[in-house]
Amino acid sequence: MTIRADEEVGMRGTDNEQSSMFSYISAERRVPKDHPLRAIRVMVDRALKDLDKRFEGMYAALGRPSIAPERLLRALTLQVLYTVRSERLLMEQLDYNFLFRWFVGLSIDDPVWDVTVFTKNRDRLLKGEVAEAFLAAVLAQARELGLLSDEHFTVDGTLIEAWAGQKSFKRKDSKPGEALPHDDDPGNPTVDFHGEQRSNDTHQSTTDPEALLARKGKGKESKLSYAGHVLMENRHGLAVNCCVTQATGRAEPEAALAMVQEIPGWHRVTLGADKGYDRKELVQEMREHRVTPHFACKQTSIIDQRTTRHPGYAISQRKRKRVEEIFGWVKTVGGLRKARHRGVALVDWIFSFALAAYNLVRMRNLASAPA
Repeated sequence: MTIRADEEVGMRGTDNEQSSMFSYISAERRVPKDHPLRAIRVMVDRALKDLDKRFEGMYAALGRPSIAPERLLRALTLQVLYTVRSERLLMEQLDYNFLFRWFVGLSIDDPVWDVTVFTKNRDRLLKGEVAEAFLAAVLAQARELGLLSDEHFTVDGTLIEAWAGQKSFKRKDSKPGEALPHDDDPGNPTVDFHGEQRSNDTHQSTTDPEALLARKGKGKESKLSYAGHVLMENRHGLAVNCCVTQATGRAEPEAALAMVQEIPGWHRVTLGADKGYDRKELVQEMREHRVTPHFACKQTSIIDQRTTRHPGYAISQRKRKRVEEIFGWVKTVGGLRKARHRGVALVDWIFSFALAAYNLVRMRNLASAPA
């Protein structure tokens, strides 16, 4: 190879395979000052400080120390933010990822928890309704920053696919482990659904009995699912309330009414929603709770021009579409396109926690946006 006289050539570096025995650089110094997690860590730590008294009441004064709830919740926050598909993989990441260790509060030499121990400690937080309290603590910070509206809201629901297969949806009177007579694999039996009328009245999942067969609309595939509901404020699109219910035909209006009743104060508010909420009984109940229903109208709607003629109605119809951004983030980044847990209570806990993580990201982006 020929080298021109004016061409600068650097010396070849050496490939030293022997790793250093000691390091004097902490994980704190390795994380860039402008890393997005730094702002989120500050908000998370403040929310956890607000939950300190709740944590004190959940643990005994004596006994074997468990995982600190603050570290456990920081780890779960990372699982949502980085779409870590399982808690086992989360523990693997914590073992060698400096960024994860710094966020959780582990030093370089601290051992990582066993995944079974981590899961059992997480279940203790489920019983203490910590996810709802964590979401409330995050919203308190947003309220201090003036990011929340207390007058204009949007409600919507989505289906969360359950962690159960179609083969587990069997007749309620069938025997456990029953397979076809000619089946050569009882562990994974062949099931023929053609011509069989299957409904939630006659069938039930043996894997997740609380999951119901549901579909989002006509022509859509029916799947074992749960219904996730979100109440969003319209100013900056933050989720202010949520719940997970069984996917019944009345799930959306019942959840909407329940979340509206929890809006603080007794002043008039507006509530945007799609046509699925435009039901006579629900509209009347909303008005009884001093809620102006800004629902998308059906042809037979009782919502007339006394409501739709105002500019606020058009604004609500435009703003309500932002709730789909929440569902999109929770399902893709938050990993809830298909639930990894079973049972209404646990799916509701994870759903609430994922929405708290969404609010943290949204608040961080709003704080860093140019004025």
